[in-house]
Amino acid sequence: MKRLLLSCLIALPLFASAQKHHEIGIWGGVANYYGDLQSKWIPTGTANSRTYKPSGGIIYKYFINPSVGFRFSASYIRVTAADSLSEIAANKRRNLNFANNLVEVYGGIELNLLPIDMEKFHFTPYIFGGIGAFYGSPFTKDANDDKVVLRNLSTEGQGLPQYPDRKVYPLVNAVFPFGGGVKCFVGNTLVISAEVGLRYTSTDYLDDVSRSYVNMDTLLAYKGQKSVDMSYRGNTTRQWDGNYPNYQFQRGDYKRNDWYWTAGLSVTIYFDAFGNVKKYIQTTCPRIFGRR
Repeated sequence: MKRLLLSCLIALPLFASAQKHHEIGIWGGVANYYGDLQSKWIPTGTANSRTYKPSGGIIYKYFINPSVGFRFSASYIRVTAADSLSEIAANKRRNLNFANNLVEVYGGIELNLLPIDMEKFHFTPYIFGGIGAFYGSPFTKDANDDKVVLRNLSTEGQGLPQYPDRKVYPLVNAVFPFGGGVKCFVGNTLVISAEVGLRYTSTDYLDDVSRSYVNMDTLLAYKGQKSVDMSYRGNTTRQWDGNYPNYQFQRGDYKRNDWYWTAGLSVTIYFDAFGNVKKYIQTTCPRIFGRR
């Protein structure tokens, strides 16, 4: 990914004399997650359909020619997963679940594989890559269906003096989006795009799960019974079943950071430069007054 972005930056001067244009609009679709509570990129089945959540945002693009452009996006993305949907027996016994409402911003480069514009190609596949940041705080619901913010409970000993190597994880993290899609003109004004975008994140705590269990008595003393209950949820009633795992028994896979992805449609308005949108909304009606 780094090599691709560097190659694109080096190539930019080659297109300096080409036609420029802007696009601005909105996108909407679904999002899902890949991590310690979800081992499949594309969950299938009726039960797993609940893990696909609506998401959307605004998007702006500036193309220095019909093939190469910059894109900027601000989005709201919701992800969720549950061990109860897992095919892994140990995860079912663990019985964790989470949701996270992400606010994401990023910038990147977009490459049209065909030089799309109003005069030439009206359809093209494209790819993109970039870098950005997102804010997100994982949460769950307790047995009374009350919202519980997981970061506050130090479920893996984060921030406790007995575990100095486990720091409280940040709520703002880096994200590296990349993906592709297809786009086409609708008339001379709108561009419709269908797109899939993957996001690699700089954190393994998108789901509040990363490392091993910690001592139950330590959690109880420093964070209370709620922390114990949310660290290991025991059985289908979401209550601790008396079989809390031994200290240092693996809870998550700290060697792999979490991912999330989106798929959806965007609608953007196409225009050459700010201030000349009139060109794209002219009709074919004859003039009644004034010069032709």
